[in-house]
Amino acid sequence: MSTPPSKPAKNTAPAAAEPAKPSNFLRQIIESDLANGVNASRRWGGSPGDGAHHAAGGPDPARIRTRFPPEPNGYLHIGHAKSICLNFGLAQEYGGVCHLRFDDTNPEKEDKEFVDAIVDTVHWLGFDWEAHGCKHLYHASDYFDFMYRAAEYLITAGHAYVDEQSAEEIRINRGDFSRPGVDSPFRNRSPEENLTRFREMRDGGHLDGSMVLRARIDMASPNINMRDPTIYRIRRAPHHNTGDKWCIYPMYAYAHPIEDALEQITHSICTLEFEDQRPWYDWLLARLIEG
Repeated sequence: MSTPPSKPAKNTAPAAAEPAKPSNFLRQIIESDLANGVNASRRWGGSPGDGAHHAAGGPDPARIRTRFPPEPNGYLHIGHAKSICLNFGLAQEYGGVCHLRFDDTNPEKEDKEFVDAIVDTVHWLGFDWEAHGCKHLYHASDYFDFMYRAAEYLITAGHAYVDEQSAEEIRINRGDFSRPGVDSPFRNRSPEENLTRFREMRDGGHLDGSMVLRARIDMASPNINMRDPTIYRIRRAPHHNTGDKWCIYPMYAYAHPIEDALEQITHSICTLEFEDQRPWYDWLLARLIEG
């Protein structure tokens, strides 16, 4: 008996593999943090605040928190669009929240016109900052009172001093990449004297540019950002959000880490130009946590 011919093989292509999910180092960092529970115990007090404020709240409903922090000193450009899509997009992708925060520490350059334009632009790009019943739109100036109290703490703890050198003297004495800085002649004032001077600055007792508050770190550090950076200066200028309440204003580099901490930001995404600012960011928050 002859064997029946075998059926021809079906010309069926194998099932297509699932396309790999796009990834990059930011996603990898976030996914690793989530997998390892890095921020799992984080709490949220319902609004920005210090550690006690958040401890009194419940578990944070946002798995991650990012922020888009423009300065309201002009209209947004294509580079801002990239940052908007990155920060808001990652927050959406990982069940988080992105805060819209205006870094408004330069009253002479900023205006409510730009605040309104930025709000409109972020909405135009399809993003929003409302989540879990809260509108996460904030200003650095919302925290000026806290920043001032933090500066007084740094002074009393010996971590900051009032410097009466001119701006040019400070620049020269900071040194450069080939030579260390030189200590200010005002660096070793007592905390009590520094606190008196700082309060005089706050109360309008000194001229613009006549003195600044500096962190006391290390004038010989190879990282120039750690050579006693300026954290407060005198500026008699009305502010779009606080009016004439203040005549001293924090520097951006001082305000930014505090803002992130008060807002419980888990992933503070910056461009590489800010990479060498990270040691200062960590130093400042470590000193404030001590207090």
